[in-house]
Amino acid sequence: MRKTPARTRHTPRLRAAFVAVAIAAVTGTTLAGSPASAAAPSTDTTQFKGVNWADPRDNFADDPVVLSGLSLSDSYRQTYTKSSRIISAFRANLGANTVRLPINPYTVNGSYWKSYRAVIDAASAQGFKVIVSYWEGTGAQKDGFIDDEATYWPMWKTVVKAYQNDKRVYFEPMNEPHGYTDAQWADMAAKWLATFPSVPRNRVFVSGAGYNDHVTSVCADPRLKGTYLSLHHYGFWKDYATYDQWVADLKERIGTCANRTVADEFGAPMTTGLNYNKPDASNNFVNYVQAVTDTFRELKMGSVYWPGLRTDDTYSMQTLVGDPARPWLATTNQSGADRLAWAWGRGKPVQR
Repeated sequence: MRKTPARTRHTPRLRAAFVAVAIAAVTGTTLAGSPASAAAPSTDTTQFKGVNWADPRDNFADDPVVLSGLSLSDSYRQTYTKSSRIISAFRANLGANTVRLPINPYTVNGSYWKSYRAVIDAASAQGFKVIVSYWEGTGAQKDGFIDDEATYWPMWKTVVKAYQNDKRVYFEPMNEPHGYTDAQWADMAAKWLATFPSVPRNRVFVSGAGYNDHVTSVCADPRLKGTYLSLHHYGFWKDYATYDQWVADLKERIGTCANRTVADEFGAPMTTGLNYNKPDASNNFVNYVQAVTDTFRELKMGSVYWPGLRTDDTYSMQTLVGDPARPWLATTNQSGADRLAWAWGRGKPVQR
């Protein structure tokens, strides 16, 4: 989540991984145990063209997550109706085919699950790919660790049982696991795969280590072979960087793993009037958006914007309009939507 600063210093283990990647790139060889040797799936990830749909509280909650435009008191039918319209608007306004949704034990293990399932069902019914990701709680629990494994594993058991046979639903064991070391997080991801062997690996998104801010370490782990990898990348991580510096920063975090990686969070201000369709070397966010969308397209990477919809968020690409019982969406920044389309393989490049 973007309000949490990303780690930018790399451990010796990660620096070694970068050296290995560089050697492999120069020599054309694949190093044993390197990200290249573990790379799978073997195709690009451009099939994922999506947005995040978020709770106004940034998805960190000590109670059920309630997505923007929905209500905790809504029935399954009401939730399905609203969700169908919002998913339709994501497609109509942006051309999206993927939505990423939060879960936590309060949402799944309690009574709201019956209604919340309507969000997933409505998206799947419209042919959307749905990435379901676990979020931790607030306060002391917002520490980058699973809050309570006694409720975490039953939560995932319920979700997997409900959706393991729906090929459009994908499972992300944890959002931004920054409390764990690289090795500890790889162990936890491997435990998730071992706990749910019935889930095909190509329907699992293993978060990058830290704040999802690099995928090289999980990519190198042979136990995680066959999964997708999720990367987060934000312009606020630097006070200022040039276009070329942003390209280099992003590529370093991906290493040789682009063919497995989906950027399932990236974003910038959309309600402040910035024009992302014209170069502006003096503006950090313009440099950032143009750099990352060009790079996603170049590397044939899928991307899921943060957020497609979140009430009162200046980064939100969409805003709610119309009757709350029958919501629709409006685009907050057409140039931002244009850059998103460019990342997804449509539109025109920025003339630099």
